[in-house]
Amino acid sequence: MQHCFVIPVYNHPHYIEALVAHLKPFQLPIILVNDGSDALCSALLHDLKAQHEYVELVEHSHNQGKGQAVMSGLRHAHALGFSHALQLDADGQHDWQDVAKFLDISQQHPKAMVIGQPIFDESVPKKRLYGRYATHIWVWINSLSFDIKDSMCGFRVYPLAQTIQILNSAKFQPRMGFDSEILVRLKWANIPFINVPTQVVYPEDGISHFNVWRDNLGMSQAHLRLLGGMLRRLPQLVSQKMKG
Repeated sequence: MQHCFVIPVYNHPHYIEALVAHLKPFQLPIILVNDGSDALCSALLHDLKAQHEYVELVEHSHNQGKGQAVMSGLRHAHALGFSHALQLDADGQHDWQDVAKFLDISQQHPKAMVIGQPIFDESVPKKRLYGRYATHIWVWINSLSFDIKDSMCGFRVYPLAQTIQILNSAKFQPRMGFDSEILVRLKWANIPFINVPTQVVYPEDGISHFNVWRDNLGMSQAHLRLLGGMLRRLPQLVSQKMKG
């Protein structure tokens, strides 16, 4: 097993240096995906690559969306020969102290998709919190399973061979809807899931690129597409469920 880190970045300069420093002791490559950031953030990412031999930099010429940035990072990791990629977001919301726990669980269960199950504090915007529940319901319907406790947390470990196979088999929503869509499709492929409780905060100087209209529309389209896919696979999914 060979793990690496994948971090999508779009104009998130506040925490990325500290995050790279925190990950250095793990002695694993860090793939930063610059999703068309501005000149200031892009220069910072180039500096990090120049300063650290374990940092890889993948760049988009323009902003394509978080989902596309993650896909680019996962494909790059797989092309380099890694078996697993631990994704972290660059906005300071995740508890970096849990990185070792996620890696340990992935090493113990190499075929599993390891996903964060957020424990929110009072900093979470209530509209965002309530909106997650609608997504949870759609994910449970489309996967015919409660195994995915939270499909929107960007703290997760992908088994790359299975994930790349899924990425090559379908067209994905390139922005916020990707996080949920890839998990449902992995569940359709009967990949086991392990949910890991982890603290999530919304820092005061945090930067969110969530666009209410664009991203909610994109996620709705993804859920409707998944619903059609679930109905086509219904006999197979019911059979998997009965065997499981």
